[in-house]
Parts: sequence; C-alpha cells; structure tokens
Amino acid sequence: MFSADLLVSCQGGALTFGRGPTAVVAVHGTDLDVRSGERLAIVGPSGSGKSSLLHLLAGLERPTGGTITRPGLPGPRDIGLVFQADSLIPALNIEENTALPLILAGHPQEDTRGPVAEALDVVGAAGLANRLPDEISGGQAQRVAVARVLAQAPRLILADEPTGRLDHATGARVLDALLAAADRTGAALVVTTHDPDVAARLTVRRCMRDGRLLAPQAAKAPDPRGSLS
Repeated sequence: MFSADLLVSCQGGALTFGRGPTAVVAVHGTDLDVRSGERLAIVGPSGSGKSSLLHLLAGLERPTGGTITRPGLPGPRDIGLVFQADSLIPALNIEENTALPLILAGHPQEDTRGPVAEALDVVGAAGLANRLPDEISGGQAQRVAVARVLAQAPRLILADEPTGRLDHATGARVLDALLAAADRTGAALVVTTHDPDVAARLTVRRCMRDGRLLAPQAAKAPDPRGSLS
C-alpha cells in the first residue's frame, strides 16, 4: 500500500493571462493536494481550465495568485508529463525518444537501455523500438509517450487529455498503459479529460468549470426502498 505522502499542494492557486480589461482568468483560486498513489481525474469541457491547472501543478506556469509547493517532488525527474499533442521528436527513433529524458538528466546512454526496454514492454510497444515516429500510429505514439514517463520512474504523472485525439478502443489502451505505469512506479496519476469513461477508471474525480475546481460531490446513499420496476 502506498503512503499518503504529500507530493504537491495548491493553495489558492490562480493563473491569469494578460492584464487590465483584456486579462483572462484561466484558473481561479484553487485548493488541491495530490498525494502518493492517488488516481485523480479532473473533468470538464474544453476551455474550462483543466490544462492550465495541470501546468500549474507541473511548474510549467507560475501562479499569479496563491501558492504551489512540491514537498514530495524534489527534482524535475519526479514529475512525468504526457500531453495530448504528439510530443515525440521526429528525427529520433522510438527507443531514443523514450530514453531522451534520462539522457538529458545526465545518464549515460548505455545505462538507459534496460529501463527503456522495460518501459516499452509494459506499454506494449517493445516491437517499435527502431521505428521513427512517422512510422507508427497516433495511439502507438501516445503509448510511447507513456513509456518515456515510465522510464523516468517519476513520483507524479500528469496526463493532459491523453486520449482526446484517439478513438475509444485506442484511448482505452493508452489509459491501460498509464495505469500500468503508475502501478509499476507507485506514482500518483492526475489525468485531465472530458471523457466520462476515462474519468470513471480513476478513483477520485473533480469537475472543473469556468476556471474553478468544484468541491467533490458526496456519493448518493442507496434508496432503502430499492428500485421500482
């Protein structure tokens, strides 16, 4: 069982783009804690602020209000990111793409081969190692993006609409890979999505609307009278 260590804490976190009358508030003051082993879906339509909140948690954007601390994430390798858009580098093959974060972190290339091979195997992409990104499908590219995160062994995985451009069956396989990666590393997993089927596979669900993260809804108690036929 994973510990309840606090990884990232957002207290009144807000993000505004621009100034004056043209300013756009992407995220209003938001409170959110993410702990080890958590499986969290942030659900909402396009433009609701889901991606902006994820960027705040990742440190890709600085909050314009409130504070964000990462007590359980001391280094950049502790956060793994999976984006909706294709994030593979066209000139590198799949093995090289998967190894890239480790190499950028200073690991010798020969030391990356084991973690990369294992990660590609976990997501069902072991046979793609020598192919280039334009030789594989969109769903395969997303699974490789998950493998790249898995090879890092982060403590927190943030996935921004990872199934948004995929058909239902392919999206399900990508989500399988994400959950397998989180289970393998013991990482917390936060997924933004507008798909209720994706959200249903994560333990905790929060709704985002107009830049505001709504309070969790209490589960409804069963009707003691039972259902009527």
